[in-house]
Parts: sequence; structure tokens; C-alpha cells
Amino acid sequence: MIGIICAMQVEADGIIALAENTSSEVINGMSFISGTLNGRDIVVVVCGEGKVNAAICAATLINRYSPDLVVNSGVAGALSPLVSIGDIVIASKAVEHDMNITALGYKQGEVSLPDGKVMFFECDKDASSLLEKCARELDDTRIARGIIASGDIFVSDRRKRLLLNDRFGAMACEMEGAAIGHACYCCKTPFAIIRAISDDLDENKGVDFVKFCSLAAEKTVKVMDLFTKESQI
Repeated sequence: MIGIICAMQVEADGIIALAENTSSEVINGMSFISGTLNGRDIVVVVCGEGKVNAAICAATLINRYSPDLVVNSGVAGALSPLVSIGDIVIASKAVEHDMNITALGYKQGEVSLPDGKVMFFECDKDASSLLEKCARELDDTRIARGIIASGDIFVSDRRKRLLLNDRFGAMACEMEGAAIGHACYCCKTPFAIIRAISDDLDENKGVDFVKFCSLAAEKTVKVMDLFTKESQI
């Protein structure tokens, strides 16, 4: 089974619309939609924005459904001039950029866990490679593979975005991926992240964010459709 977590309903609606034999279950206030997509068992859930929502959702998903893989699908903001609106970023790993216990000798972004310190949560290489392969089938879309930075803040200022790129080498930022990776790491469950860029370093003055968010989400839905067709999970 593949678990798919989205932060916003607009990111999940397209996947749910493609699914067959669906049923719904509400756990901890979140609706988990089970079904099949291209013959693969899936469960899709909207966690809401932010790291705590995402971590609770991922842990609930894993404990209830025992997925073989968790995929975080949605949109993100660019941290690099190498990606722009409509491009796809497949995460190699994820970092909680707002985690800050540097006063205790940690590095910015490092998380304290029972088995030690973790800076980056590594994505499953096979799943990420297949997501990248599927994304390359999209027309007029640049594909990048790199680090995604997550934090409980919508980063719109260009200088702050470039700082995240410089500090972590991250290509995109959002508010959930690393928290999902954190939960998956603790639960020993493989995970992957796919994000379509909905806003770029130009700060999109005069751009309808909702419009571009919807267009970007359509691309991640297409990739997830292709991914389930080719996945052996």
C-alpha cells in the first residue's frame, strides 16, 4: 500500500478523483480515503498545513494502515533560481529548517532523537528515482532532485529564501515534508516527497497564488498517476 499525504485539499482532490473503490475513515479529525489507483492500494489524506499536523498525520497513517511507502505530494516555493513556477522538485532528503537548539551546541536544523542527532531525513532512493522518471514524462516541465526544507512559516521574502538555500543547499521550501520524513524515520517507514513549484524567487508580484497552486497541484497528480502505474509496491 502507498500512503499519500497532502497538506491542502486542492493537492489531494485530483488523486482522489482518479481512485476507485474508495471508502473513508476519520481518525484524529483527518479523513483517510482508501481505494485503488491503477491497481495499487492507496490511502490519501489531507493533513493541513504545518509540521505538527503533518507528523500527527504520518504517524496515524503508519499505525493504522502500515503502508509500504509514504509519499508527500503537493506544492512548494522555490529557493533556487534553477526552479520556477510549474517545475517539479523530487526530494533527495528533507530538513526542518526552523529547528533551532543551537544554544545547546546543535547545528541549525538538527533534531535530537533517542538514537542521536539527525540533520537530514533521507528519502527512499528507489521511490524517488521512479518519481523523477515519471515526472520527466510531463510536457514543458523542468525536473530537479534535491533537498527540501520544511518549517512552520510561509517564506515569501526573497532574501530569506536565498538564506535557506545557502544554509541547507535546499531547492524548495514548504511546511510538511521534513516532519513527515521525521515521523517515517522514527517508524522505520520509507518515504518520498514530490513538490511542484507554485511560487518562485521573484515573489510573484501580481500573480494569483491560488491559480498557480492549482496548476502546480495538477502536475503532481499526473506524476502520482504514472507512479502507481509503474510502482511494484
